[in-house]
Amino acid sequence: MNDRLPTIEIDHTTQAPLIDAHGRQISYLRISVTDRCNLRCFYCKSDDVRFLPKAEILSLEELDRVAAAFVRLGVRKLRLTGGEPLVRPGIEQLVARLGRHVASGALNELTLTTNGTHLGRHAEALYAAGLRRVNVSLDTLDRWNFERITHRDELDLVLAGIAAARAVGLEVRINAVAMAGINDHEFDAMIRWCGDHGCDMALIEVMPLGNSMEHYLPLDNVRAELARHWTMMPITYKTGGPARYWRVMETGRRIALIEPMSHGFCATCNRLRLTCTGRLVLCLGHGRDVDLREALRAGDDEELEAAIRSAVAAKPAGHSFTAGIRTADVRPMYQLGG
Repeated sequence: MNDRLPTIEIDHTTQAPLIDAHGRQISYLRISVTDRCNLRCFYCKSDDVRFLPKAEILSLEELDRVAAAFVRLGVRKLRLTGGEPLVRPGIEQLVARLGRHVASGALNELTLTTNGTHLGRHAEALYAAGLRRVNVSLDTLDRWNFERITHRDELDLVLAGIAAARAVGLEVRINAVAMAGINDHEFDAMIRWCGDHGCDMALIEVMPLGNSMEHYLPLDNVRAELARHWTMMPITYKTGGPARYWRVMETGRRIALIEPMSHGFCATCNRLRLTCTGRLVLCLGHGRDVDLREALRAGDDEELEAAIRSAVAAKPAGHSFTAGIRTADVRPMYQLGG
């Protein structure tokens, strides 16, 4: 498999935007560059997970080509995910390549989500390649609880990675999955820590993606509790995703709530997800996806764009999540890229 990116000109000619059957314009694509991850968060995967063989994974050149097709079709935000994207060899090269769309004005933003364990040694190169913002998945600041959640003793690596990212000028948002009985006693401490270290924060509801819902925690309850300790002012800040933002006045930082279960945002969904094998996931809460790899490897951009448009037309109106019930026909999160 070729993982070298040749120097080619990028055609930034835009076409009619991607509109699904429900009138929603698709402007945000999350691209999984690998299913591999060095952590084993219990709500995401187990220790006996089997990763995909290398031959099934899209090459860096293929990822670049499919991203360019989506940009031509009106996608304005790309996020690189995994598994853990920073374990993918050549990730800085891919970031640099995709960053050319930002430089040309065809793309508003290129971002990356990471668990932070490899961020320390990649932060400077990522910034040099054109990245300006990262999300770091971090559910706890307690070392014992971190190992309990991830099955790895690597909290120090994550904190060092965040510090390195901030030092080179990357904006950082901490993403924490809110879990009853696991980390719900830590939110005040995490808000304070984010304020001290110049990071925004997001709390995310547990979703039934390959896991049980025993730790599901509605964020309405969390927000009410936080409001007893913090002055939270609603703001109109948006990053292109589903988060609702508040300003924590005591710290000056933003906090976001992402509530797919209690406050569904399907009516305004503008997102698609591309797996590392080239399958386009139309909705997290459905088993439906479309294989773009055949069209991609056929080498015809018109055929690839036609396949994308056809897939978008089949995007469902909304997810099928039900609080407390595991959705059996959807992929686990590590295969979806979050």
